[in-house]
Amino acid sequence: MYPLLESIDSPADLRTLERAQLPALARELRAFLLRAVAQTGGHLSSNLGTVELTIALHYVFATPEDRIVWDVGHQTYAHKVLTGRREAMARLRQSEGPSGFPRRSESPYDTFGTAHSSTSISAALGMATAARLMGEDRHVVAVIGDGAMSAGMAFEAMNNVQAENLTVILNDNEMSISEPVGALNNYLARILSGRLYNTVRKGGKEVLARLPPPVHDLARRWEEHTKGMLLPGTLFEEFGFNYIGPIDGHDLDVLVPTLANVRDLAGPQLLHVITKKGYGYPPAEADPILYHGVGKFDPAVGIVAKPPARPAYTQVFGDWLCDMAARDDRVVGITPAMREGSGLVRFSREFPQRYFDVGIAEQHAVTFAAGLACEGMRPVVAIYSTFLQRAYDQVIHDVVLQNLPVVFAIDRAGIVGADGATHIGAYDLTYLRCLPNTTVMAPADENECRQMLYTACTLDTPAAVRYPRGTGPGVAVEAQMRALPVGRGEVRRTAARRAQRVAILAFGPMLHPALAAADELDATVANMRFVKPLDVELVLRLSREHDALVTVEENVVAGGAGSGVAEALAAAGVAVPVLHLGLPDRVVDHGDPAVLLARVGLDAAGIAAAVRARFGARPGQPWAKPAA
Repeated sequence: MYPLLESIDSPADLRTLERAQLPALARELRAFLLRAVAQTGGHLSSNLGTVELTIALHYVFATPEDRIVWDVGHQTYAHKVLTGRREAMARLRQSEGPSGFPRRSESPYDTFGTAHSSTSISAALGMATAARLMGEDRHVVAVIGDGAMSAGMAFEAMNNVQAENLTVILNDNEMSISEPVGALNNYLARILSGRLYNTVRKGGKEVLARLPPPVHDLARRWEEHTKGMLLPGTLFEEFGFNYIGPIDGHDLDVLVPTLANVRDLAGPQLLHVITKKGYGYPPAEADPILYHGVGKFDPAVGIVAKPPARPAYTQVFGDWLCDMAARDDRVVGITPAMREGSGLVRFSREFPQRYFDVGIAEQHAVTFAAGLACEGMRPVVAIYSTFLQRAYDQVIHDVVLQNLPVVFAIDRAGIVGADGATHIGAYDLTYLRCLPNTTVMAPADENECRQMLYTACTLDTPAAVRYPRGTGPGVAVEAQMRALPVGRGEVRRTAARRAQRVAILAFGPMLHPALAAADELDATVANMRFVKPLDVELVLRLSREHDALVTVEENVVAGGAGSGVAEALAAAGVAVPVLHLGLPDRVVDHGDPAVLLARVGLDAAGIAAAVRARFGARPGQPWAKPAA
């Protein structure tokens, strides 16, 4: 089916092709990606848009000796196919299969792990500087999307580039600026990347440097303004880059010679490339957002939207925010470029004046919320657990220390499945629990999620509600909103035996496997609800009535909710055996969430087995009394 593509096991094979063969290769590669992603699920639109660019990069640069850093990494499927992982794509984002993002341990062509945005220029600058310091002659290229370019870190890196030999490729797939692509812009790009222009440019600068300052400044400004009238590169020129483009990112006859010219230039270069998300597959071109992250589907039919059997936590949040905003004019919603993923589509339409998408700028999102809270507004920051990590200093310095009523709606808490280690929400309980003034809640079901979000919005202090990806257990969501008593849990099951009992303290969705395990073990189960403030009274009561306690959370054990229980017991001088169950102190890889939870012992069978292993009981027999 793919005669050219199947002849390529590495970029070295690619570079043996004639340039005239590359368009045919691009067609085969695009068809292969469409078929592969339709069978496994994954990021589709972004990868269809980078096929030609990926081919051109590996055709022109001597990878892996030349370094390519991708940003954001969800646009690298074509890169994976061309670098020896074509057959492995049948297991993309599955256990033991390739990651959906670049990964250094997976391939020497994956020069830097990138799954959070805006890191490529910093990393590539470090590589270019290291090459210079070690006397090694290699090219370093950072490929960054226009969305990733919106984050401050990208500009911090550009401000630091100075004279390193670094090429930045701005992969711009914003539909509104596709019109400038055409013959004139392609011609200008060829001229601006050519040796003649750059020789004249360099010589002109040397001549201007000898002129008196007023004349030199006038000539320099004339050059900048003349170029700025035709090209949008003045900003990058001010950072010290030689701006080239924009060019058509799907025209290999333009891409290859332009990249070859840029490769031979000294100093920082920025090539502006225009691509189209979903390119070559009409349904994805028409709706690149729908086809951004897909499950399995039939390419001949396209994605057929089916309403979920029960609402996902994300939808519960989105519906709550709309209901809350209708009741309180002070409520605003903030997202760092995750409107769809965070469930804010409906809110953005019904309350456009109170909806703020700040772009990929998590730090700004948090401090912007703090500023709103200072003036009496009720900001709600909708953010993934793994992305909130990027704004931790702002959470502490700008929200917590000033005790401002910002609500953090933390999605994707715990294991996320196919997106893997870079997107797992494994640490938020640990990094939030240590902060003063902060209330941290973990709902066990959909209705608790809604009521906890409302509770958070009634507080005059920082508050966080963390909930998992996907659907809950199917608990009906009440329309009425009521504030829960802060710092109070509830006992959901009481052990039948009165002697040598074990109590399981479950946090968040771990309540349900804990209840299933308790039926087998005849254990007491508490739905703790609040990680901070912890229900210390309940903890102490259960410690008096039971011979051992077990804490269960979908967060790393180190410093998590279980640690809070141990601290409370120690402070009260209570010595009772405690078993802490949670995510392990190692990277949890990508795969099916249910399989991953079972693998780390957080399903019902795993919880029961861990309790038996720790306390020495066997099914049907009484517990052996644990040593204190």
